[in-house]
Amino acid sequence: QVQLVESGGGLVQPGGSLRLSCAAAGIDFSIYGMGWYRQAPGKQRELVATITTGGSTNYADSVKGRFTLSRNNAEKMVTLQMSSLTPEDTAVYVCNAHRYIMMSKRQYWGQGTQVTVSS
Repeated sequence: QVQLVESGGGLVQPGGSLRLSCAAAGIDFSIYGMGWYRQAPGKQRELVATITTGGSTNYADSVKGRFTLSRNNAEKMVTLQMSSLTPEDTAVYVCNAHRYIMMSKRQYWGQGTQVTVSS
């Protein structure tokens, strides 16, 4: 059974930092690309950042320079370090694991963790 379990969300003041973690189980973690998405109330889910199996990262323009995504294959975990947070970063952050098999994308989702940026 595949499980992606997020942790680290919470309430933080503007300008503050949070670190989100996603622990994976039930998959061969090293062959999956990983990512974080977020969904704010009334908005569509959007990509925050992804990291390939080789460690290459990609970030949404809105978080570049503020967020850093890393992975630890030995621990089957990805970490999203978020800094200089603004109220616009408030959302449910969801972990994603994905890989491509031929032309088909196989992916899994966590249940999400709430991040609230407010004074």
